[in-house]
Amino acid sequence: MGLPVICARMGWKAHLVCVLGVLASLGSSAALAQTAVPRGPSEPQPPLTLSGTDSPSTPVRAAAPTSGSKVTHVVRRGETLSSIARRYGTTVASVREWNGLSGNAIQAGRRLTIYSTRTVARSTRASRAAAQARALREAQEPRFKLDDSGALVPDLRAEAAIIYNPATGQVLWEENSQNQRSIASITKIMTAAVFLEDDPDPARVVVIQRADVRRASTTYLRAGYKVSADDLLHLLLIASDNAAARALARISPHGSEGFIVRMNDKAAELGLADTHYADPSGLLAANVSTAYDMARLIAHVASDHRIGSIMQKQYHTVAVGRRQINIHSTNQLVMGGDVDVLGGKTGFIRNAGYCLATLLRLPQGGPQVAVVVLGARSNAGRFWETRHLFNWLAGKAQDLFGAPLAAAAAAN
Repeated sequence: MGLPVICARMGWKAHLVCVLGVLASLGSSAALAQTAVPRGPSEPQPPLTLSGTDSPSTPVRAAAPTSGSKVTHVVRRGETLSSIARRYGTTVASVREWNGLSGNAIQAGRRLTIYSTRTVARSTRASRAAAQARALREAQEPRFKLDDSGALVPDLRAEAAIIYNPATGQVLWEENSQNQRSIASITKIMTAAVFLEDDPDPARVVVIQRADVRRASTTYLRAGYKVSADDLLHLLLIASDNAAARALARISPHGSEGFIVRMNDKAAELGLADTHYADPSGLLAANVSTAYDMARLIAHVASDHRIGSIMQKQYHTVAVGRRQINIHSTNQLVMGGDVDVLGGKTGFIRNAGYCLATLLRLPQGGPQVAVVVLGARSNAGRFWETRHLFNWLAGKAQDLFGAPLAAAAAAN
């Protein structure tokens, strides 16, 4: 029942009080209605608010930095946001914001947008290239010093070297030539010599095994390849192929283990007192010798035409079924062609440094000399060091050999 009806049933005094109540009620309603009227565009508007718990939140991605390069990184198995951020020189929080991530979980294969400000890798490559250029310029310049007698002699940059006359057994110049050092792939000279002792059939087909190529570092071969023994010798001496060395040792009459024993026995027979072999490839640092021993060995082995003729080749092609393997000499003196190389072998592992053993003929049909450089600082350094020693010797040929000889050309 409404308030006006109740008022109508009361006396006049009560009726008056009731009417006053009705009017008050109507005034209150009008006031409420007045506050609900929309305001015009020129009138100040009350601020709009959203409830904090019921409205969805949209992640805000961080703006791209003004510097740095944009990178699309594909997440690899095992990577974390932390490792990715470190790689690109940024923070985990930035990576999350750039990609709208709420947590640290990421799946392999996901593409992430990253703004990398890291220039370390680029500057490192540039620094390395500059250092190599400086080292090359330094290596190309011959360096000399005065010996105890006041004579001008080579100032060696490598750890050890020798110039040896195999015809007379005379040491024409040396520095640290009796120091025992790792010789790396110069080992392969003895590998070839021992393999050829039994006059093997060069056409024999050899199937490469997994043990031959496992962790071989430098090799053109794969398990299952069928190659001739002659091609293995070419791979061994031209391309310094480590799997070829293992395969030759394995198929020899001695077998893999017996072959190493025979290498050491032959070194003893040749009077190489400071030479010891631990494997046929030279990968092991335990293959050690001296510049003096290696000068005598290269002179002896290169005189075998079966070995010397291979070491003089610039290129060789190995046929494996329908596949052709094209190799080139690791010896830059052979590739340059301006020095008469009768035999030579390169070598490198971390413990040995850059090594080179060569048998060279002096210009104008001059005598043979063995030049060995061990522990050079760079690949190019060992070849330039050999050239400088060879040219210095050629300049002294009149005193040493009775006739002047032209110096070797300084080719790259």
